[in-house]
Amino acid sequence: MIGLTHYLILGALLFVCGLLAILLKRNAIGILMGVELMLNAANVNLVAFNHFSHSGSPGTVKLDGQLLAAFVIVIAAAEAAVALAIFLNYYRQFRTIDVEQAIGLKG
Repeated sequence: MIGLTHYLILGALLFVCGLLAILLKRNAIGILMGVELMLNAANVNLVAFNHFSHSGSPGTVKLDGQLLAAFVIVIAAAEAAVALAIFLNYYRQFRTIDVEQAIGLKG
């Protein structure tokens, strides 16, 4: 049987993969994908905690975790749109998306 611990381990693995992507990637798109992985790890934890916290009461349906996960997905979509707009403007100016060369943005 799959329990809460399994979901928490999955969420932790997703979070670590996202964190490693942020720390190790030089490409801006790779960093953005790492952020999305971290947000998905939070969603897994939210839905798992919601499911297992209300499993003892039959007949009641609580959607707190699902609603919070949907809110995180909406925020992630907005964050991705803003980040892609920033990356496109950066590419137009410097002809690269290597974040190591972002030193040129200092004013």
